[in-house]
Amino acid sequence: MRHHLLLGTLAAALLATTACTSGSGDAATAGGDELALVNAGSLTVCTNPPYEPFEFEDDNGDVVGLDIDLAQEVADDLGVELRTVVTPFDSIQSGASLNTDACDLVASGLTITDERAEKFDFSAPYFDADQGLLVAEDSGLDDVESLAGAKVAVQMATTGETWAQEQDLTTVQFEDLGLQVQALRTGQVDAVINDIAVLGPFVAQGFEVATTFPTGEQYGLGVRQGNAALLDAVNATLARIAQDGTYDAIYTTRIGTAPAAD
Repeated sequence: MRHHLLLGTLAAALLATTACTSGSGDAATAGGDELALVNAGSLTVCTNPPYEPFEFEDDNGDVVGLDIDLAQEVADDLGVELRTVVTPFDSIQSGASLNTDACDLVASGLTITDERAEKFDFSAPYFDADQGLLVAEDSGLDDVESLAGAKVAVQMATTGETWAQEQDLTTVQFEDLGLQVQALRTGQVDAVINDIAVLGPFVAQGFEVATTFPTGEQYGLGVRQGNAALLDAVNATLARIAQDGTYDAIYTTRIGTAPAAD
């Protein structure tokens, strides 16, 4: 895993050269360029819970998680409030949320792909994410071959769905992770494929993560295409938190272990 290495490299490149300070009205400055925000005084973030530990609702109904913690750090560096907007994942990954000014930033366990990069601009990667297989305990399903003929729940418009289809698996599409797991619980499907980091919380519910499918995926935060000022601000924050230990603390709290150094 390369979480710590990725952010450490970014920190060395950007921390000394980029700064963010608060502005007035609906603007903040980043790297000397004026940055307009969708809502005055707020960094508005589109996200798609439930996707624990990256975005999910706590007991008070607030959206929290690793992605939200990172967005909060960006907002703090800009000197503005953080505002979260729960949004369908397809609107996030297609760029529609950004292009219609629903938000300034998308943060939702979003894998960096060439196709998505044609629709909006990605930050530096901040998390490595392989695909995982969630099944009922003792199901006997533990690799691609064993899934032949099985019904596999996938989340729509995700890289996990694309990967499962590339393996010629029989996929059943769901809007979010919660609905995938509910379908597994009720026997509507035989297995769930999604990013490995979000499957752990379900192990205590009679399920098991049977295997990991290495895919080389990495998460990034997204901004509207051409919004260089905000992109610079996001990357500067990622560099800062890698340098000062904040990223390690967030990662450890949300994932449960410290990030690997390489």
